[in-house]
Amino acid sequence: MTLKNSWYETDSRFIPGHYQPATLIDLALSRDIDSHRLLRGTGLFHEDILAGQTRLSPQQFLGLIGNSRRLLDADDTSFLFGQRLLPGHYGAASHALRHAQNLHQALDTLIQQQALLSPLAAPRLMLDEKHAWFYWLDSCGAGEQWRFLLEASMTSLVSMSQWLSGQRLPWECSLSHAEPRYVEQYWVHLGENVQFNRPMDMMRIPRAFLAMQWPDASATAGQVARQEAQIQIEQLGFDTSFLDCLYRYLQTHVRQAPNLEQAAQQFAMSPATLKRKLQKHDTGFQQQVDLARKHMALYLYQIKGLSNEEVAEYLNFTDAANFRRSFKRWTGSTPNLIRQLFNVR
Repeated sequence: MTLKNSWYETDSRFIPGHYQPATLIDLALSRDIDSHRLLRGTGLFHEDILAGQTRLSPQQFLGLIGNSRRLLDADDTSFLFGQRLLPGHYGAASHALRHAQNLHQALDTLIQQQALLSPLAAPRLMLDEKHAWFYWLDSCGAGEQWRFLLEASMTSLVSMSQWLSGQRLPWECSLSHAEPRYVEQYWVHLGENVQFNRPMDMMRIPRAFLAMQWPDASATAGQVARQEAQIQIEQLGFDTSFLDCLYRYLQTHVRQAPNLEQAAQQFAMSPATLKRKLQKHDTGFQQQVDLARKHMALYLYQIKGLSNEEVAEYLNFTDAANFRRSFKRWTGSTPNLIRQLFNVR
């Protein structure tokens, strides 16, 4: 069975310029950045965005982010951008977030309305007995802009949940990169429970906070807004990106580790076309396979509490040394170090 071509790509123009891009533009303008310099090379004009008709591709949005980082040259730009992102002013999807009954409903809305609320970074939720784990996937090949997006996305979730719940929630943040020189920005905007050099970029919170009722939410308004947002998604013709679709396919078949030819057949395209699409998104097939297998291994360690041997067997490694080498390539750490980190048997 082949997969339908119902996704967006890095050159698909569907992001309203007066949504997330305008939030970043306004932040830059507030710091006296010239709009022409800010939009240089993106093919965009401020007057068109103000008219409310411009649609950006992810590629153009990433170009805007790159220009903003260079021109503002400030450690807090991504965090201030993130504070302004959610619930946002993005029509019905933002209204649905604003009237979420609790954190779980807000996270589900963020996932279901990804194309409207978080088009460059795909949110994902996992649950174990004690915690909810939340992370993002690079939807469109962000490259050197990924850390900016990650900082903004984490900040947006902390900021939104604090505002809507009426309290600072005990989020813990893990990041795969080394501690940056501007670590105080993480403490200010994400809280002091931030750790670096971890195997994966991820946030977690005790499960009890998922169902805690939020004040000032209207159940009726929220339900109507979710219905309207879903209609908008259907009108777009997609709810996720090409890379997200590929990731989902590779996760589903992670034990078989399909090759390029098998994946291309599933997506009803030639291997050469699949390779070109991946190159367009600044990635390659083996990188995507490694990402899916890395995430599955970490899930099996952390959520399921499996041993080294059980994880290797699940991923169909018959040789323990080969599994250790592959795992270190995926995460930069050995399986034993990861198990110690997660405190599993």
